[in-house]
Amino acid sequence: MPKIDIATVPERKGCPYPKPFDAPHAERVRQKLGNAGGLTDFGVNLMRLPPGNWSSQRHWHTHEDEFVYVLEGELTLIEDEGETLLRAGDCAAFAKNSGNGHHLINKSNKTATYLEVGSRHPEDVTTCSDIDIMSTNADGRFTHKDGTPYPGQ
Repeated sequence: MPKIDIATVPERKGCPYPKPFDAPHAERVRQKLGNAGGLTDFGVNLMRLPPGNWSSQRHWHTHEDEFVYVLEGELTLIEDEGETLLRAGDCAAFAKNSGNGHHLINKSNKTATYLEVGSRHPEDVTTCSDIDIMSTNADGRFTHKDGTPYPGQ
């Protein structure tokens, strides 16, 4: 049946960045709805971001378009051009290979909920704008921008 029972989709709390870069995302919750529906060409994630948490480190993708749609609450989008407030019903799109790092921060006092949609291009490289981290879809490991692995990766 195509209907996905969201209550049965596993929740993943936090973010897999190496320490200490994982701290701003410690309470972030992701449910991989695309995986639950058997999708392979693109991913759809239901995200819950408590007050004070970040969606990710500020980043951009080489081969992957990304789209977010805010369902509840408000989030601050941070990118090269500055900050933009996103409220329920607002959306944002991030073209692949733009070099414009982006992330969301919940600066409000209530949990925000949003959908995150992205392709699953096997050659995609994610580069963090403000810190020395990158990763590839090919293996999912985090490395320094010079390719040196982080300990435990």
